[in-house]
Amino acid sequence: MPLLDRFRLDDKVAVVTGASSGLGVAFAEGLAEAGADLVICARRLERLEETKARVEERGRRCLAVRADVTSVEDCNRVVEEAMSRFQHVDVLVNNAGLGTAVPATRETPEEWLRVIDINLNGAYWMAQACGRVMQPGSSIVNIGSVLGLTSGALPQAAYSASKAAIVGLTRDLAQQWTGRKGIRVNALAPGFFPSEMTAEYPEGYLDKMLWRIPAGRHGDPVELACAAAFLASDAASYITGIVLPVEGGMLTM
Repeated sequence: MPLLDRFRLDDKVAVVTGASSGLGVAFAEGLAEAGADLVICARRLERLEETKARVEERGRRCLAVRADVTSVEDCNRVVEEAMSRFQHVDVLVNNAGLGTAVPATRETPEEWLRVIDINLNGAYWMAQACGRVMQPGSSIVNIGSVLGLTSGALPQAAYSASKAAIVGLTRDLAQQWTGRKGIRVNALAPGFFPSEMTAEYPEGYLDKMLWRIPAGRHGDPVELACAAAFLASDAASYITGIVLPVEGGMLTM
């Protein structure tokens, strides 16, 4: 296969969770431009339809499914509908997530568990559902965070813990599935990218964090989508179990 062709996702079907806004939209668009057909899911169906239109504008097929990744039944249904429509699932981008910033002495059990349920449990249930039907050569890309590897100086115990757990989940699933099932499992650790989540940060917080980023700027969602498309593609066929930071050098500071 020619080198550049290895980066293509033609004839592949990719599932993207949390695709109703922000980085999920960027992942869906990026994978579509690389040649994949899409199955997108989120809780807000009307926003999913907007993402579906963006994918179809790029000449790819797209199935939108309303789903809550904290529900095992919903995750299984997404995969069932994907198999019914396309007959195979080759890529999963586990993007659905929730961020909060609550001081540890005031965080309620409900607040803590909600973050863990979406960010960690949801990623596991979707990986489990996809892993049952994926064939050798498939790829799972879990979306972690640089805040699972370092502190962002905000009170984000639940979020940071959930994203640190994604590192362990990625490593273990890679160990279980790469040799036995031929499914590669990797993770991205994004730095600061514009999204619904970062829009909720305190005013001026992102600009104050620029001193920690050698690149001198925040990320463009397209840059993150490129990294996801790479890990999903045959160009990364010998890469599994890793966490790829996409953070402008933040971890060097």
